[in-house]
Amino acid sequence: MATPAQWVAGARPRTLPAAVSPVVAGTGVAAYAGQVVWWKAALALVVALALQVGVNYANDYSDGIRGTDAERVGPMRLVGSGAATAHAVKLAAFAAFGVAAIAGLVLAATTAWWLVAVGLVSIVAAWFYTGGKRPYGYLALGELMVFVFFGLVAVVGTTYVQTRTWEWAALYAAVGVGALACAILVVNNLRDVPTDTATGKRTLAVVLGDERTRYLYLLLVLAATAAVVAVAVATTWWALVGLLFLVRMIAPLRTVLGGARGLALVPVLQQTGIGELTWALLVAVPLFLR
Repeated sequence: MATPAQWVAGARPRTLPAAVSPVVAGTGVAAYAGQVVWWKAALALVVALALQVGVNYANDYSDGIRGTDAERVGPMRLVGSGAATAHAVKLAAFAAFGVAAIAGLVLAATTAWWLVAVGLVSIVAAWFYTGGKRPYGYLALGELMVFVFFGLVAVVGTTYVQTRTWEWAALYAAVGVGALACAILVVNNLRDVPTDTATGKRTLAVVLGDERTRYLYLLLVLAATAAVVAVAVATTWWALVGLLFLVRMIAPLRTVLGGARGLALVPVLQQTGIGELTWALLVAVPLFLR
């Protein structure tokens, strides 16, 4: 039986900034529009965190039963290591999805019922990342879906449930947050290229190869940089303070572009997550203080 510490590790806390960041950025845009609803922002955060934990457990379960985690380089997996049964991890994933669904239903009931469809699609996408007979995470589509759901849907959705209006700044913020969320997955898959290749897991990093994947990481950081400028143009020039997130990205960029492999890439996951959260905070704060 897995210990509480192992369950926490299995939830992959290093990835949680990818759930917090879109809510912070989306709420910042709502504040600029003068329509912050704090309890809705809190529920949006619950949805985002529960979905992130759910997809992490679901990934642990699906990769574990396929045997793709048998020779793992990165952090421990519950099923692959034998610390927990596949059934228990599957139940944990669905429990997390259940929490997200309940919080999402409250938001839909108090905003617009069509959001229920968005929530259902998000949960289905979370499961089929590595679940099912043809998981899209094995078809080099993982980064695209992360950009859509942890960037576009999460940021624009957080703003919309509070303002009930379309805000261009939310779209631009979604691009920045989504790009850095993708960068986390890019590093994860870059680290796992040797084992994924051996087990037939066709991630984008496997398709692009080592060198191109490293340049993709750089491109995503540059996209996030351009997004800061776009948000500033749409709102206030004080949002350019967000460019200071690049200070946080110096170390991970050096590691990735310097050719690090295997365990040397593990710290980059947390560093990129902190960089994403820094981006969201530095962009959002000026929008609150406009």
